[in-house]
Amino acid sequence: MRLTVLGGCGAWPTARQACSGYLVERDGFRLLVDPGYATFPRLLDHGTPDGVDAVLVSHGHPDHCADLNPLLRARGLSERPPPALPLYAPHGALDAVLALDKPAMLAAAYTLHGFRPGDRLRIGPFAVETWLLPHFVPNAGLRLTAGGTVLAYTGDTGPSPDIARLADGADLFLSEATCLHRVPDPGDAPYLLTAHGAGQYATQAGAGRLLLTHLWPGTDEGAARKAGGETYDGPVAVATTGLVLDL
Repeated sequence: MRLTVLGGCGAWPTARQACSGYLVERDGFRLLVDPGYATFPRLLDHGTPDGVDAVLVSHGHPDHCADLNPLLRARGLSERPPPALPLYAPHGALDAVLALDKPAMLAAAYTLHGFRPGDRLRIGPFAVETWLLPHFVPNAGLRLTAGGTVLAYTGDTGPSPDIARLADGADLFLSEATCLHRVPDPGDAPYLLTAHGAGQYATQAGAGRLLLTHLWPGTDEGAARKAGGETYDGPVAVATTGLVLDL
């Protein structure tokens, strides 16, 4: 299994970093997870629009799905459109982004498969378990397994005992880490995670390595790695545009 980071910035993209977006590959199958703001140009660094085999979205916030629109436009409006792209997302999560164009314009470009967090899916070579994790909107934590390799991804989440279950024994734990040690606004604290907290969950889960993502724009990456390493003694890295990991 190979993970290519298209972006890992929370909320909005910066000049150097796209928002959440990950290309997960196995046996020639290319699964795009969370095509957030500014991820489509980064996707083109690694292939053509018709090279994506399926899209999996954790939740409906635009920093996780907005660039689905240019991807569908590039496929649906091409001279020789490829087959309809399978889209997997919690029910209703993609309503806003799919409504950006008139329905008939891109109707043939995709096939939508809605699910409830907690459902199990099969997407190409990947067995996908989904977990309902706390966020401002329904969010699915994702556990992808293929060939005995496990990638666990939180989407965006606040603290929950289910995070350690999601990441149990995972080869790679890709965890949201909006803040370093605490969430400044108490009202947001139930719905966002810290790098320090992500390290705690990685330790509880016995994960092989920790990859921090969804850092608030401008966060120092070294400080995030240090905060995660305070509670986890395995390898800690930050998801930055262009990073490639073979699991």
